[in-house]
Amino acid sequence: MNSVPIGLGVALPSRCITNTELPKELNTSDDWIIQRTGIHQRYVAGDGETTASLSTEAARKALANAKIHPQDVDLVVLGTTTGDYTFPATAVIVQKNLGISKGAAFDISAACSGFVFALDVADSYIKLGKARCALVIGADTYSRIVDWSDRSTCVLFGDGAGALVIQAQEAQNRGLMSCSIHSDGNYSRCLLTSGGVSTTGSAGSIKMFGQEVFKFAVEKFCESLTEQLINNHMTIDDVDLLIPHQANSRIIQKLIEISGIDEKKVLINISKYANTSAASIPLALNDVRNAFFSGGNTMLLSMGAGFTWGSALIRL
Repeated sequence: MNSVPIGLGVALPSRCITNTELPKELNTSDDWIIQRTGIHQRYVAGDGETTASLSTEAARKALANAKIHPQDVDLVVLGTTTGDYTFPATAVIVQKNLGISKGAAFDISAACSGFVFALDVADSYIKLGKARCALVIGADTYSRIVDWSDRSTCVLFGDGAGALVIQAQEAQNRGLMSCSIHSDGNYSRCLLTSGGVSTTGSAGSIKMFGQEVFKFAVEKFCESLTEQLINNHMTIDDVDLLIPHQANSRIIQKLIEISGIDEKKVLINISKYANTSAASIPLALNDVRNAFFSGGNTMLLSMGAGFTWGSALIRL
């Protein structure tokens, strides 16, 4: 059995904040942010908008796109580090909202790699025969954990959600062809929050050592791309779409330079959404949904706090 994507949906908060609308106290500018990150704007969750509500909206759209009923879903895996509650998992709230009353629902915590980690877990369930149809969701509301007085981090992040429906099918050369996930806790202090339930009793705010993150992201993007090419007996020219996590446009440009891939094949949409963490890749997929579902080899690359990193090849 292969896991074949059959539906895609996304959701964004109603409020969009451009660089020029950021607080003057940040002592930054539109040009400064664009030059260093490629970001022009970001969506920020308001009252009543949460990781669960955005995930539910994205999931509903994905199910409608797949033309299947919620009760056909027997697995919900949600990549997030900004859940609505410490417990229960945000995935079970989405499960309830959709009226799904069977199977399992749980969260995956891998920061910006959350969607690829969730995809790998759901694919494993399908390949083992433990699920037939899965909702794979990436969603985060990082606006709730940024320090809005710290221009080095608060300008980087935005909120959003994306969901992909994958279904078990007898398809030897179609669907999720391979997926790899990794982590190295030796870098866990390079990107983290200043608090947590068991340490400070609060969520804390994002702290980042930018140079270390940049270098590691470039290295692991290139390494993951090579890993998938080798695993699938492909060359860089065989890749039709390359969708890296949208953390910084300069990281992606460096990946293009080192890999030698045709720049036209690489999606860069960070200007519209900023870094939406686990939602980044499904939001990017939605921007090229027609090309994605029309066929070809789509490569996904992720890297996040932990450090975590992962990659996947989808062939449709």
